[in-house]
Amino acid sequence: MRSLPFLAVLALVTSACGSRYMTPAVSASTPPVDQAAATGLAFAQAHCSQCHAVVPLRISPNPEAPPFETVVNVPGLTDVTLKTFLRDSHNFPEIMNFDIDPEQIDALAAYMLTLRNSD
Repeated sequence: MRSLPFLAVLALVTSACGSRYMTPAVSASTPPVDQAAATGLAFAQAHCSQCHAVVPLRISPNPEAPPFETVVNVPGLTDVTLKTFLRDSHNFPEIMNFDIDPEQIDALAAYMLTLRNSD
């Protein structure tokens, strides 16, 4: 019976700790993240976050690289124009010289579009 208090404390500690790391529930203000968007986020974190802020409410590490949130909230931006931008933008300036495969562009665009303001 000595293990019962220990188990109660363990359950309390793990439930408190677990809540810090749980994925937040999707609400009306949180866009749904499908598999393509999740893949795009993983790509962005691995390949883009050295220069760009890839998650909301962050500042880009490189001041010349706009946050993804800024990019997708440019008036007139569409899925097509975003994909074209992602395909062509990293050829300028020359120091970026970064190509993105077409399937990665689709996933990255899907993620980025989840960052749009819902005005």
